[in-house]
Amino acid sequence: MGAAGRDFHNFNVIFRDEPCYEVVAFTATQIPHITGRTYPPQLAGRLYPRGIPIKGEEELDRIIKSKKVDLVVFSYSDVTHVTVMHKASQVIAAGADFALLGPNSTWITSRRKIVAVCATRTGSGKSQTTRKVCEVLERDGKRVVVVRHPMPYGDLARQAVQRFARAADLERHCCTIEEREEYEPHIRSGRVVYAGVDYGAILRRAEKEADVIVWDGGNNDLPFYKPDLYIVVVDPHRPDDHLNTHPGEANLRMADVVVINKVDTAKRSDVARVREIVRAANPRAEIIMAASPVTADRPGLIRGKRVLVLEDGPTLTHGDMNFGAGIVAARKYKARKCVDPRAFVVGEIKQTMEKYPRIVDLIPAMGYTAKQTRDLETSIRRCKCDAVVNATPADLPKIMKIDVPVARVSYELKEIGKPDIKSVVERALRIRR
Repeated sequence: MGAAGRDFHNFNVIFRDEPCYEVVAFTATQIPHITGRTYPPQLAGRLYPRGIPIKGEEELDRIIKSKKVDLVVFSYSDVTHVTVMHKASQVIAAGADFALLGPNSTWITSRRKIVAVCATRTGSGKSQTTRKVCEVLERDGKRVVVVRHPMPYGDLARQAVQRFARAADLERHCCTIEEREEYEPHIRSGRVVYAGVDYGAILRRAEKEADVIVWDGGNNDLPFYKPDLYIVVVDPHRPDDHLNTHPGEANLRMADVVVINKVDTAKRSDVARVREIVRAANPRAEIIMAASPVTADRPGLIRGKRVLVLEDGPTLTHGDMNFGAGIVAARKYKARKCVDPRAFVVGEIKQTMEKYPRIVDLIPAMGYTAKQTRDLETSIRRCKCDAVVNATPADLPKIMKIDVPVARVSYELKEIGKPDIKSVVERALRIRR
């Protein structure tokens, strides 16, 4: 059971080429339009000359019964513990065993140093933390390569190993908006990023051009590579989530360093509460206090204006946030009004907002397919506003036509006091040298 990421990795490291198992299907959820495909023979291995079908999770009961399934392996992330156990109950009732695979079974060791950046929830601030780690290592003269948690939503055989070093690579690999959000900032900084499906093959490629590999974790999943330094980011805007999500709680308990992010915008009481939670769950971890101050490149487009806010999609959908950096920027620069887009959105953007009715006064920048991207473009055009506040790291005006001026929002990690990223990275890698 997966979402086009951890499920493929678990298959590759545990089940591929293992004749005592027959994998009859993958089921997929969370991400739109990733079912109906086949895990191709080139990746599935010699035991699966026709590949393995990828079905929707709604077919789980039927597959278990029709294929006489013995074992179902839960292999996706950013879900509550209650959700995991509901799935376990469903599987058991249908007649199969239910399993979770831990990191000791599934992570791959490297001959290079590995720094892993993970989180307890999507949208906590992994991306800016990863960038800060890379900057520290690069200033120390290290060759850094980023390996990003998978987002293979297209042709899986062609996406087995992807390397991104230039803007043209985004077009060549037909990247979604979500992929662009993660890759573009690294590319602008002159950094190489790898991603794909086969993370053993990816690691062998990345090791050839890196002194240190930074695992840029997605969807608050566990790292695929065994880290020399394990950094986990937590978000005090969601103080109750850190011990209630899978595998977010496992990340928290295993971390060497916990970054409590967004302390500049969260309530002091929530920050204090999260610190207590971290201390109780993982007393050995070092704690870094940090902010992610939001800035806009053209604040004059926001001040006193009616603005349409575009936010990072996954943070708002399965990340369960009601707002992001765009709303923070609109408040900071005193927008007159954030336009409620619900009467104007169309197609799959409308469907997304109906599925998540708590999302108002902004649009999640969904763009997993060409049609979804077109629906987003049309929805933006239909909204009556003076300017667009683009809070996704992706440069949307490069991939769609936006008729009004665009203020681009950015955010970088700013540590408060000591320890900081520099001190923990240098100490960890020196100890292990």
